[in-house]
Amino acid sequence: MIDKNSIIYIAGHNGMAGSAIWRTLTAKGYHNLVGASSKELDLRKQKAVRDFIRKTKPDVIIDAAAKVGGIQANNDFPFDFLMENMQIQNNLINEAHRLAVDKFIFLGSSCIYPKLAPQPLKEEYLLTAPLEPTNESYALAKISGVKLCEAIRRQYQKDFVSLMPTNLYGFNDNFDLKSSHVLPAMIRKFHEAKENNNAVVTLWGTGKPMREFLFVDDMAEAVVFALENELPDHLYNVGTGKDLTIKELASTVRKIVGHTGDILWDDTKPDGTPRKLMDVSKMHNMGWKHQTELEAGIYKTYSWFLENIENFKQKVY
Repeated sequence: MIDKNSIIYIAGHNGMAGSAIWRTLTAKGYHNLVGASSKELDLRKQKAVRDFIRKTKPDVIIDAAAKVGGIQANNDFPFDFLMENMQIQNNLINEAHRLAVDKFIFLGSSCIYPKLAPQPLKEEYLLTAPLEPTNESYALAKISGVKLCEAIRRQYQKDFVSLMPTNLYGFNDNFDLKSSHVLPAMIRKFHEAKENNNAVVTLWGTGKPMREFLFVDDMAEAVVFALENELPDHLYNVGTGKDLTIKELASTVRKIVGHTGDILWDDTKPDGTPRKLMDVSKMHNMGWKHQTELEAGIYKTYSWFLENIENFKQKVY
């Protein structure tokens, strides 16, 4: 049984998702948390991962580690996104199995589902049609992680479970304009444009695709829920069950930031998947539901951005 004394290793604990999980577990009284930075432990190296798990002897591993990026990064570096993510998760899952770790929670992404799957996305839609080409490599890696956890669960009856969050945002997000996702990129672009006499902000695509966003601390609560309960299935969507257009998102971020200039939509850039709304009824039926609505979450995220703005050195107007 998992309790407050259990040793919990959070892979990727310095990232947005991992740090939220660490913060949430600490607040709930879990005090044997283990983490290692990428400089301390290269998760792509099997022996290093094996030695680390042997040394720390975790009861639980939460895999929040991944190479992540937006449309451009996924498009430009498909080999890196496929290979490095498979190396990271394969090492963690395999060594957790080999070294008899009691519980494993694997974090994936809504991009594992087919590009044109029916909406909202149900867990059973996995592998029923082609993926979105612009992030296919990342999606394939995550699908392989889901299938590994499912296989271990079926073959060895181990408590390995996969959680598929929708688009996450919040504290410790990535605001690098070359590799960030749409919401943090918008926060930074609108802020810097506001500081530059409310300059025009150029955004990718048509603004028509619809997206769902989950505040990262709500995702962390879902992880804790999975930690404290033995879920009967191997795969669960984690989201809000609500979405909006990218244009509506831009309008909301612009209002919160206080930018009063114009927006230019560059429709020569790809839109990506037309819609990615999660069916979260399985998690709702188990007892978890998100708490933070989008506008409140963006306010919190922008406040964090302002408090940490000195860390964002690259200025792009």
